[in-house]
Amino acid sequence: MDRDHARPGGTLVIGSDLEVSRLGFGAMRLTGPGMWGDFPDREAGIALLRQVIDAGVTFIDTADAYGPHTNEVLIHDALYPYPAGLVIATKGGFIRGGPDYADFGAVGNREYLRQCAYLSARRLGLDHLDLYYLHSPNAADVPFEDQVGTLAELRQQGVIRHIGLSNVSVGQFRAAQRITDIAAVTAHYNIGDRTGAVLLAAAEADGVAFSPWHPTTVSDPDGTTSRLADMLDPVRDRHHATTAQLAIAWLLHRSPVMLPIPGTSSLDHFLNNLASTAISLDDAEVQAVTRLIAETPAESPDTGRLPQLVPEPD
Repeated sequence: MDRDHARPGGTLVIGSDLEVSRLGFGAMRLTGPGMWGDFPDREAGIALLRQVIDAGVTFIDTADAYGPHTNEVLIHDALYPYPAGLVIATKGGFIRGGPDYADFGAVGNREYLRQCAYLSARRLGLDHLDLYYLHSPNAADVPFEDQVGTLAELRQQGVIRHIGLSNVSVGQFRAAQRITDIAAVTAHYNIGDRTGAVLLAAAEADGVAFSPWHPTTVSDPDGTTSRLADMLDPVRDRHHATTAQLAIAWLLHRSPVMLPIPGTSSLDHFLNNLASTAISLDDAEVQAVTRLIAETPAESPDTGRLPQLVPEPD
């Protein structure tokens, strides 16, 4: 694999020591229908993951809930032994009682979270996990702080190198920071939905990586794309870009801690996403897109939503 070319979008440092490409890859799409079971075309999934690495991407995002488990296994089978510098982030804490999204739940007790981390490492073929997220703050069996404490324990024991949090409020983020170092957060944030804006500001102030989920979604509150897409036309046309490409380019320009992880099961779609890293927006264009949606959400994001569990259109 030729890895001498520049990493897409430049680089970002997670924690103090994990330097990754600023454009990551979200592997969730490489599962069965409804994110249940194996990806139907296993060889195509393996080929796509290898193309992602060949393109210089050095950050892959997955979770034990994707499949469940099958996504981590596919990544291992496609890429192991892993090239130097590749960071695979995974997550734990969700449970799934069946193929319907309604069957998702969250468990946060010490024994379960430790099992999640150890088994993710085993499936991925790793002796430790570079970045491990608590996938949901909504588990009701133990307090949130206890869940973070379990991850801190795993970090002290060398099972986890860095800890991330998914879809937390700023209050939860600060509570977690009082327990241990937090290296990354994920939240819903894109051109059409700024739910995670306050968390982004907190992450930026502290130098914490921020991965926006559904990064290429451009929809109005009523679920349509027409109004926002029309408003983006002048910027998009100047750069001969698609709406999705502009969405990724805006995120990369929006904040130095931004780490988008667009996902797809299509090589053509991946290459289109990759091309967004070559789009250079000026400050006026970035501000014009930013002003399309007011970034004044409540202090707490909508933590009731299931983070990163509804795939974007391919």
